Amino acid sequence: MNYISTRDRSRTFTAAEAIVKGISDDGGLIVPSSFPLIDQKLFDELAAADYPERAAKVLSLYLDDFTEEELLDYARAAYSRFDGDPCPVVKIEDGLYIAELWHGPTCAFKDMALTLLPYLLTASKRKLGDMSRTLILVATSGDTGKAALEGFRDVEGTEIVVFYPEGGVSAMQKLQMVTQRGGNVHVAGIRGNFDDAQRTVKKIFTDEEMTARLKARGIEMSSANSINWGRLVPQIAYYVSAYCDLVTGGEIEYGDKIDFVVPTGNFGNILAAYYAMRMGIPVRKLVVASNSNNILTDFFTSGEYATAGREFVKTMSPSMDILVSSNLERLLFEVSGRDDALMRSIYKDLAEKGRFSLDLSKLDLGMFEAGWASEEETRETIFNFCDAEDYVLDPHTAVAVGVYDELTSESGEETPAVIVSTASPFKFPCDVLETVTGERVGDPETAARKLSAITADECPECIAELGSLPVRHDTVIDVADAEKTVLAFVGADK
Repeated sequence: MNYISTRDRSRTFTAAEAIVKGISDDGGLIVPSSFPLIDQKLFDELAAADYPERAAKVLSLYLDDFTEEELLDYARAAYSRFDGDPCPVVKIEDGLYIAELWHGPTCAFKDMALTLLPYLLTASKRKLGDMSRTLILVATSGDTGKAALEGFRDVEGTEIVVFYPEGGVSAMQKLQMVTQRGGNVHVAGIRGNFDDAQRTVKKIFTDEEMTARLKARGIEMSSANSINWGRLVPQIAYYVSAYCDLVTGGEIEYGDKIDFVVPTGNFGNILAAYYAMRMGIPVRKLVVASNSNNILTDFFTSGEYATAGREFVKTMSPSMDILVSSNLERLLFEVSGRDDALMRSIYKDLAEKGRFSLDLSKLDLGMFEAGWASEEETRETIFNFCDAEDYVLDPHTAVAVGVYDELTSESGEETPAVIVSTASPFKFPCDVLETVTGERVGDPETAARKLSAITADECPECIAELGSLPVRHDTVIDVADAEKTVLAFVGADK
């Protein structure tokens, strides 16, 4: 299968090239030229398989530079780092389920892809005969940074630089990043928000002078953000797997439609659900759940996407504190009939004017529904769900549950729904503890211990150990200094 750019369909890439490049030179995102289909025979094979086998089979449909055996080796190695089933589907009540995607080494759903991406990237470089060092450049709103740092820690031939918004991630997320071990890892806070960090990373990727300077040192850039196809494609697998689990568990019959409710920031997670649907997984609705930064709710309601003049809100669900949702471009490319000229036009408008507007009636968006939850509603959801179901939600998953409750109460719809749970509540112990008990504890380690004692849920080891780790990364910079910081980190500033 070949890949193309959302902004120029004449640009083509192999699977290995798509993974190594991360983003097209024209600034567009790289997408598959077509969607493979999962028929009844393949579904039966997937349903009978374990998770690494399911992931390998799904990836093999897209990554034809690799054999299924290669992909299975990578998947088994990646998911051996997880605590049991990588993505168990937990039944809450008839018709309502939670897919827990946070049983990996950093307790966030990003582990589902970022434990696998290093294998895909290094193998892709070998297939291309590329002997350069790879610089993984990442902007994070909280979870991607730690998951990428852990995934690429001490991977031969790589350096990784992560930018996070100083003051814009949770105390636990920051602690996870600044204590990160590894000889090839670099972390810096940016004085600004996530959109500033993401914009800076994209600018560096398309800066010809920066690229040439790194290349002179034998360094090529790539990305671990979901703009990289190698990061996005593993996420499709867990939607396929969730449907398999519902069928094999006797909760639904094959062919029954379900809803996926996804807490959404950069749009990569729910885009993977859309891709699974395009492959044949029976989906009725994909629910885009936003927090107070509800720019996506406005877009799916009105067709207008406007960052200009819009307030950026810091919330207790920081991984969703995003106004420029990069992967929306991939969706709009598909639902507009792959109109690359339209993508060039609207994203030029977004860059220059801070807005674009589309006629939703001309786009194939009928499977999407959108809603948002305020901070107060999110707190109420965490408290009420804990009280009613004896299940503790993290703030991001609580946004999804809150939006689901509101939409179903309005519609009376009874389609089985899977809430996509993106993080352990122990990643946000201060806010979750206060919401559940009313007690505010500022220190995340103390809050995590108290939350464990109150809920009888064991605090994950990767979080419990943070208090004993030294701070290794204390750099904080202005946005304007990002390029020279990258060069200094990788020794290319001379």
